[in-house]
Amino acid sequence: MMDNPVLEIKDLSLVLGGKRILRDISFAVPGGQHLSIVGPNGAGKTSLLKCFMGIWKNWSGDIRIEGRSLGETPQKELARAVGYVPQADSRLFPFTVSHFVLMGRYPYLTPFSAPGPEDHRAVEEAMEITGTAIFRERDIRTLSGGERQKVFIAGALAQGARVLLLDEPTTFLDPLHEGQVQEILDRLSRRAGTTILSVTHDINHASLLADRVVALVAGEVAFDGLPSEFMDNRVLKRIYGRTFTFVPHPAGGTRVVVPERLAR
Repeated sequence: MMDNPVLEIKDLSLVLGGKRILRDISFAVPGGQHLSIVGPNGAGKTSLLKCFMGIWKNWSGDIRIEGRSLGETPQKELARAVGYVPQADSRLFPFTVSHFVLMGRYPYLTPFSAPGPEDHRAVEEAMEITGTAIFRERDIRTLSGGERQKVFIAGALAQGARVLLLDEPTTFLDPLHEGQVQEILDRLSRRAGTTILSVTHDINHASLLADRVVALVAGEVAFDGLPSEFMDNRVLKRIYGRTFTFVPHPAGGTRVVVPERLAR
């Protein structure tokens, strides 16, 4: 394991309903790294995020956030360090955008305290970073999927989170908003030093956007390395049970997968 990682997982295993979902997962993530977690359906990707978030509690092993064991970290302290961004089609409630983002400040408030100037500054900064200030008075339910996803990221940033967990952040988005979300995440990791763990089914996104890729198969780590090493048919066949056709990306030459043409 690396020295002083922001997130460290060691021998993490999870059993649900008598079925082993995760087995002996170990890896560490330094500050500012964008890590993509990939793998086929049922590999355990979302379950891994739920362990980080404290939704699944009956796991064994060790998870450490900034050197502190997850099991020893009070919920409010955990929320100040880790933010979760759901998929764009998640269930919505009738809040304005500004009210929704302000709810991200809950780790700093008590049930009887009102938001103060620092809380409002954090909300304004989060909306500025994500380009959502123009929606501040809109009902979040009236926004498009891409607009909502940016608001979800703003809510996580308002928490002051130094680690962002994202579950399929660009699924259901049109190309314009997909690109905008990707740009926001890239800016956060490269300029602001935010650590990002992003679950995705899109191996091209993992190759082009992440600094590192971890692939799960049947609840175990099948690959942990650079995107350039991941985009290799010897690796991908082991993970997905098939080979792919690659072409170099026009900007930079990174290998990307092209769709297979079906015989007619």
